[in-house]
Amino acid sequence: MALTKYIEKRNFDESPEPKGGNPDSDKLRFVIQKHAASHLHYDFRLEMEGVLKSWAVPKGPSTDPDVKRLAMMVEDHPYDYRNFEGIIPSGYGAGTVIVWDEGFYEIADANGTDKETQDKELRKGIHAGKLHIVLDGKKLKGEFALVKTHGRGENAWLLFKVKDKYVSKEDIILKDKSVISKKTLEQVEKTTTNFYRSKRVKESSVKSKKETSLNDRSDVKAASERNKKEKEQKTIPDIIVTAGKRSTFPSKLSPMLATIVDKPFDKEGWQYEIKWDGYRALAFCNKDKVELKSRNDKSFDEKFYSVHKSLQQWNINAVVDGEVVVLDEESKPNFGALQNWRSEFDGVLYFYVFDLLWINGKDLMQLPLSERRIILKQIIPQNDTIRFSENFEVSGIEFFETVKKMGLEGIIAKKSDSVYSAGSRSKDWLKIKANKRQEMVIGGYTKNDDSSKSFSSLLLGFYENGELIYTGKVGTGFNDKLQIEMLKQFKPYIIKTPPFKELPDINKSSRFQRNPPHATAIWMKPELVCEVSFTEMTTDGIMRHPSFEAMRIDKKAKDVIREQVINTNEIIVPKEESAAKIVKPAGTKDLKTFLNPTDETQLREINGHEIKFSNLNKIYWPEEKITKRDMLNYYHQVAPYILPYLQDRPQSMNRHPDGINGESFYFKDVTGTAPDWIEIFEYKSDADDRVRNYLVVKDEASLLYMANLGCIEMNPWHSKVETEDYPDWCIIDLDPAENTFEQVIEAANVTKDILESMGVASYPKTSGSKGIHIYIPFEAKYTYDQSKEFARIIATLVEREIPDYTSIERAVKVRKRKMYIDFLQNRAQATVAAPYSLRPKPGATVSMPLHWEEVKKGLKMSDFTIYNALERIKSAGDIFKPVLSKGINLEKVIKTYNKE
Repeated sequence: MALTKYIEKRNFDESPEPKGGNPDSDKLRFVIQKHAASHLHYDFRLEMEGVLKSWAVPKGPSTDPDVKRLAMMVEDHPYDYRNFEGIIPSGYGAGTVIVWDEGFYEIADANGTDKETQDKELRKGIHAGKLHIVLDGKKLKGEFALVKTHGRGENAWLLFKVKDKYVSKEDIILKDKSVISKKTLEQVEKTTTNFYRSKRVKESSVKSKKETSLNDRSDVKAASERNKKEKEQKTIPDIIVTAGKRSTFPSKLSPMLATIVDKPFDKEGWQYEIKWDGYRALAFCNKDKVELKSRNDKSFDEKFYSVHKSLQQWNINAVVDGEVVVLDEESKPNFGALQNWRSEFDGVLYFYVFDLLWINGKDLMQLPLSERRIILKQIIPQNDTIRFSENFEVSGIEFFETVKKMGLEGIIAKKSDSVYSAGSRSKDWLKIKANKRQEMVIGGYTKNDDSSKSFSSLLLGFYENGELIYTGKVGTGFNDKLQIEMLKQFKPYIIKTPPFKELPDINKSSRFQRNPPHATAIWMKPELVCEVSFTEMTTDGIMRHPSFEAMRIDKKAKDVIREQVINTNEIIVPKEESAAKIVKPAGTKDLKTFLNPTDETQLREINGHEIKFSNLNKIYWPEEKITKRDMLNYYHQVAPYILPYLQDRPQSMNRHPDGINGESFYFKDVTGTAPDWIEIFEYKSDADDRVRNYLVVKDEASLLYMANLGCIEMNPWHSKVETEDYPDWCIIDLDPAENTFEQVIEAANVTKDILESMGVASYPKTSGSKGIHIYIPFEAKYTYDQSKEFARIIATLVEREIPDYTSIERAVKVRKRKMYIDFLQNRAQATVAAPYSLRPKPGATVSMPLHWEEVKKGLKMSDFTIYNALERIKSAGDIFKPVLSKGINLEKVIKTYNKE
């Protein structure tokens, strides 16, 4: 976070507070400052990236390994801050500060590595949520660990002593004097003349006893008075309001809309905001009369009564634009909760405002956005319901990646000088979505003959030239309770004739879905709107892997058209003569002959690395006469699809140098054998206390290097090296013994139904051998133990449903030839074949991702082989993508399950 947040919270005019400072040693420094603010705490700071990474430790450090202290990560501080002792008067962090301890530190097992190398490793540790360091201070010495926790907020860590010769049961914080001035906090408070002058982000109406005591001193009062005067000068900028056009109060306005573009960008003159996942709303505050309206002019006054009440208490004469949201326990917008909101019991409502259109008789819409927001920020009320939606003048690309990692919907890019074009979609405001989502019109629903559900799928479309165009059906994203409620809502809209321009073929078969479920359609008036997420649109306009998100009451059906995603460069890059007019662009071509069909040994350069491919005529699948060359050509072509599931992950290589009938062996330790360009990951196993250097896939070159070693199948860890203890997915492995594959299919669908009842989306694939793997996205938010225990719960519930032929007993004798529901695949270092991986089985089968509609009677493992897999993948796309996107909220899932 560099110093951005630190600078935002402080005022440096006439202040000794440091803005920066450069490191002055070839060693890394640390400092612990004792800080008596509203609550006494200790600020633990580590030099890193030229600043001080900082944690607030309420109870201070301990030298007892059994004592773990909560440490809340806060904003970075400048390097020069490490020497500060004195008083912060009224404002942010008001109180007295001393340097309780200071010294140097290094990473554990540094082994003489230089400062720059250690700094790089420390930054990796911050990202991974684990630091192991050695302190050499005046009070603290020896090994300490900082480990990020889960369940206490995103900034919560634990600080604790690691066992070494410096451990002690004595309370180290009883040594209460500064290591610089040799004074206690109380002595510094009484004698210092050194004041930090900081300002609050939001001034508190209640002062702590410490702040009140300090402000009684004459010299502190003087410092506080300067702050107060400065604040008084920052009232509503009259000069900006004066520039507005005089007009009467607008009783009706339509919001300005953003144009959707394909990717984020960096460009001067643009600012970026979070795209809130809520209901867009305009607040018309005309003295005593206050109205909250949706984008299609429907009243939100009663539906969101708590926001309406806060607007009334705001007591302004203005029109503001914003978004009504419900935030979940992780402070992320939850649209589903918003849709079902009835009272505060269902969640807390917030109104994030981002624009001011009219105030006190002046129309501001023709003023620059930056000026409108200056005024808006000044009038934000003290109540917590109405919040200012912050803008960030930073790298748009980095901001987008941050928002994406946080699981938010996307960002809005706005020109700082843009005017407000009410009711129009402007290219001065751009929308970049982290995931593909769009409103769709409901034209009916289906019910499968063999289904007990209220309905099987929704039939969706959008309007084009006044006609409803079919975009596909969605059958996931709703549980039984929601379906029942939706069916009641649908009843008044049922009609006899289809509303679509062309009749949808709801029972259409395909090459990969030969026996689709027989469904009956119930048609509806096209007046209800819902929102769905999907991975992509096919060339013929059908959604791939759609999932229902929520109903939309704020959108008119006739306004729902296909979102046209515009190339970002068409808007932000000045138009120049296209190079295509000078030189005809090259066409695209599938590279099918990476290795030619004759030479036994061939040298190829991939990603800048030369690899010698040998023994290419060797038969790997004797019955099918498939060679090592054929296998390598397959992995070359499938690389763009399989690499997302292999990259940055240690690999447990299973080598078959003589083909599927020859001797095979696991090859996990590449020490001394891999070329220098291969990335490795050192890991010490708890099982045998042995250190191994695992190969880590980075690109196609490392993938083909493994295949050249005879690795027919690819077996990646479930976690990446940077988050080694936190898997990206949870797996339910259905491993049949003497069961039929039809029973495996039934077990898979039972698993899916159980997960759906919990509100959890899951994604199946064939194992390529005998069973089916079911993946649940975790997004590296939970540990292997948590993943394993969640899988155990699911496996137990499946066994209860079909106990005749399934078991969770690992021992073969105990489970008596029943299908094993393997939840232990979620242990650290456990692996299964990656999506799109070949398997060393007869027929050269492939572990193929499936649509759930395909998991039914008639599915066979032999449906997907080296011969047809690529055609399938190119036709269907990577339908497994959601596994790598937003993870489930495990705490919420368990809480919901326990209630039920």
